Amino acid sequence: MRKITVLSMITLDGVMQAPGGIEEDTSGGFKYGGWTVSYGDELFGEIMKEEMRPADYLLGRKTFDIFSSYWPEHADFWPAVNEGTKYVLSQTMEESDWKNTVFVKNLADIERLKSSEGADIQVWGSGKLIQLLLKHDLVDELRIKIYPVILGEGKKLFENGALPAAFTLIESYVTSKGVIITHYKRDGEVVTGNIEI
Repeated sequence: MRKITVLSMITLDGVMQAPGGIEEDTSGGFKYGGWTVSYGDELFGEIMKEEMRPADYLLGRKTFDIFSSYWPEHADFWPAVNEGTKYVLSQTMEESDWKNTVFVKNLADIERLKSSEGADIQVWGSGKLIQLLLKHDLVDELRIKIYPVILGEGKKLFENGALPAAFTLIESYVTSKGVIITHYKRDGEVVTGNIEI
């Protein structure tokens, strides 16, 4: 069985939309694209290098559109994304010029993919896809970078409908710019109770 890891950058209020550039995703009139760019430092760069190691990728169609228009021309920076297999959840697309791209149509295709042999799978961007995976308990690990900024609008990583699930913190870092970098692993059910006073 293949491990599915979600990698995401979010604001304090949970917004994940267009972290990398002004024109990355302006849907819904979003005007804060590129909100992560002033927060890089050496530690952040080291962790990103580790996360950009070879893997396969599961992407929503909108994220695929953004990636496929950019990464084939920037293979020197992230060669793994060009070499790895890109599985794209789409009801409308069936082919792409970007090498190693495979289209999947539905949740059953993703479940079969997870149960197959092969490289572990990373999910970048792809908010609606992540919500689908969380709803059906298909996420094994979360790698979330929390930025010290509130935007008040935009697409959010977590929406209602996720399956209740517990995670264990494997590691965490705080960069010199205040970005909290976390790595969580799926760990059973949510435990509830009363606080004793």
